[in-house]
Amino acid sequence: MIASLNIPMWQAWKEEGDIEAKKRLIEQYLPLVDYVTNRMAIGLPKNVSKDDLASNGVMGLIDAIEKFDYCRGLQFETYASWRIRGAIIDGLRQGDWVPRSVREKAKKVEEAYQKLEQQYLRSVSDAEISNYLNITEKEFTTMLQEIAVTTVCSLEDPLREEESETRLSLLVDERAKNPDHKVHEVYLKDSLVNGIEKLTEKERIVVSLFYYEELSLSEIADVMSLSPSRISQLHSKAILRLRGALSKHKDQLMQY
Repeated sequence: MIASLNIPMWQAWKEEGDIEAKKRLIEQYLPLVDYVTNRMAIGLPKNVSKDDLASNGVMGLIDAIEKFDYCRGLQFETYASWRIRGAIIDGLRQGDWVPRSVREKAKKVEEAYQKLEQQYLRSVSDAEISNYLNITEKEFTTMLQEIAVTTVCSLEDPLREEESETRLSLLVDERAKNPDHKVHEVYLKDSLVNGIEKLTEKERIVVSLFYYEELSLSEIADVMSLSPSRISQLHSKAILRLRGALSKHKDQLMQY
């Protein structure tokens, strides 16, 4: 899907304000909306309309086209994907698609991973998490199934409920570097490395195939010869561990 920039078209839109050029850019990159929408639809409740996701995604694409600086030599597809995902997630939040009780469960599991893995300095087992939460392993598995939908967009969620800064904002520097950038970069990389090292082998494979090879969860299930529900659980646990690592990263930055 990645293609070289059509510089003349971008120049017509950005330098001359040519609305027709803008429309052609929107049409050219509409397949990107479908791609992001289909990936984000995986694991979402059935009552969430894919058409609604796509509509919000188009708004994100338009926003990306309006704000993208083609002179910087960046890949538009990457930048637009962030904007499209953000617009879709904003729409999901407005629709209150995840019950508060489910978010609270996700937060409890995330905090459990963060506390226990910081305490033991290793990856903790399902049994240890279950014991910490005072539930059975079967109940923990059920909980993971319930909160799976909250991990699909976890990097777009606020670091704190009362803040607008997201985890993804720590990864994306849309403009020039600011004086705090290097500190953020060092601690973020350190936190992510530590977090990934604590993942189990299967969790690392799922993360790699989903986020780097861009396979769907069902495709990963075929590759790993596991059920889609099992892949969903592995994905959820991996993301909850990494969310805990990034939350710790935020706490460290607060000390500076």
